[in-house]
Amino acid sequence: MLPYLLLLPSILFMLVFFAWPLLEAILVAFGDGAGGWTIDNFRQMADDINYGEALRNTLLLVVAVVPIQLVLAIGLAQLLTRVERGRDLYLYVWTIPLGISDLAAGLLWLAIMGERGYLNSMLNAMGVVDGPTLWLSYETPWVLFFAVVIAETWRATAIVLVIIVAGVQLIPKEYGEAAAIFGATAWQRLVKVTLPSLKPSIQTALILRTILALEVFAVVLALAGTNMPVLMGEAYAWQHEYQNSGVAAAYAVVILAISLAATFVFLRLLRTRSEAVA
Repeated sequence: MLPYLLLLPSILFMLVFFAWPLLEAILVAFGDGAGGWTIDNFRQMADDINYGEALRNTLLLVVAVVPIQLVLAIGLAQLLTRVERGRDLYLYVWTIPLGISDLAAGLLWLAIMGERGYLNSMLNAMGVVDGPTLWLSYETPWVLFFAVVIAETWRATAIVLVIIVAGVQLIPKEYGEAAAIFGATAWQRLVKVTLPSLKPSIQTALILRTILALEVFAVVLALAGTNMPVLMGEAYAWQHEYQNSGVAAAYAVVILAISLAATFVFLRLLRTRSEAVA
């Protein structure tokens, strides 16, 4: 009985702050406002001029950002294993972006890449440009996309790093030492020993970061405004600018569906041996 009582607060928290809002969003998305059911909200969403571009931009951000963050996190975790002194300090410094909000991170990179930002000042001092250059413009969508990728990579790689470092610490040192005795190179130890042992951690990191990347909004808003539509941004616009909760909820349901599909794929592709047997 005691274990269930200890779990009760977390269960209530999940029901009140996750399950209930999720159910409400689904009801609003499929509701017609008169107690009936309809898919008109999804039709209106599909007819939205920004829907296709928002879906493409969001998926491209996921495909670009998540693999970069995973590779960086694994690389940084490997460097940490070779640090004998000050390991906690390095980890603390690398995870500082975790304490910065999405919007603050976007504004920080806007100060760097803006028309009169630090990047233009540096390029002007080096003689690369003659004066302030507008990089973040609708005329240069690839720069907008690149800027968001950089900002998201800087801001959220620490989340993946913490998960990977925790997984690395659970790998018995004897595995790597045995591989080294048999002549395995550092790369072979990484591919044959470390990565297979990190499957559960990689699975968790990929699921978490993919879901959060699908919900990217504040960083895009700060750097690109409305020049780079994303799904969450369109949901916000339909809710607060167009005052249409039905279409906003439809966007939320689409994000949820993609998140569930991605989670299922990662669970299948990266399942551990015990899960496969079960």
